[in-house]
Amino acid sequence: MRARYGVPLGITAAAAAGLAYSAGFEARSFRLRRVTIPVLPRGMRPLRVLQVSDIHMVSGQRKKRAWLQSLAGLRPDFVINTGDNLSDPEGVPEVLDALGPLMEFPGAYVFGSNDYYGPRLRNPGRYLIEKLQGRHGLNGNEPVTGAVHNPWEPMRDAFDEAGWLNLTNTRGTLKIDGHTIGLTGLDDPHIKRDRYARVAGGPAASDDFSLAVVHAPYLRTLDAFTSDNYPLILAGHTHGGQLCIPFYGALVTNCDLDTDRVKGLSTHTEDGRTAYLHVSAGCGTNRYTPVRFACPPEATLLTLTERETHT
Repeated sequence: MRARYGVPLGITAAAAAGLAYSAGFEARSFRLRRVTIPVLPRGMRPLRVLQVSDIHMVSGQRKKRAWLQSLAGLRPDFVINTGDNLSDPEGVPEVLDALGPLMEFPGAYVFGSNDYYGPRLRNPGRYLIEKLQGRHGLNGNEPVTGAVHNPWEPMRDAFDEAGWLNLTNTRGTLKIDGHTIGLTGLDDPHIKRDRYARVAGGPAASDDFSLAVVHAPYLRTLDAFTSDNYPLILAGHTHGGQLCIPFYGALVTNCDLDTDRVKGLSTHTEDGRTAYLHVSAGCGTNRYTPVRFACPPEATLLTLTERETHT
């Protein structure tokens, strides 16, 4: 009896322990990462940018709300929200409560697919299958039918009323200490809402510094931004892989970005130009897969400094 069932029972126990850790501890073990990026022109003081992403708020997530509220104590120069704020149609008031203190600072945002549509229960193994088949989101998959439409408009209106820039396939500027910061954004490529032709042309000559913002870091958007000479691109969407293998990393990115760049700071090169890319692993999960492993939830304080000079 022992010889026959000992191993399966051991595997089952280990799996149960891993699931309990992933859902009960790590998914709520919020972290702040700090990253320095040398992208500013000479003479500009460092800028502190707080990036929040993939909150996926579900009603009743008090610890997440309190942690997000506490980030206001960092006193950033401005905030960038790279989308997927919701995972619950009833979650808008709690998103706004969580982000309320941060909306006291200048900011900008783009939306992700989960802001527009409610999540659906799906087999996590499909992400691996879609990766192997080169299909992600609506990019190669059949159109979604019967989706729940989230009430994203009140969230948009609240962000706009607070003075955050809506970067949905458009441009905007922030004034920070007399400097003009140009921001160019796209709607979510994961559901084919990006319209790069509307914002093409690169940074405005009148901007002291410019950066690009998109929810899902699909290669077509990274190529376009980099070719247009943006020095920095901010994105989210990937959850850092969400379920990672220790000492190996992510298995999937849920887009066509390679797993080596699934989270954190990297670079992207196109047409002989190179941009810094920062992908946030985000601080939430789909409500139907509320687990993380070897990939804790996060926000990032980006300190932008002067470009390095080479002699």
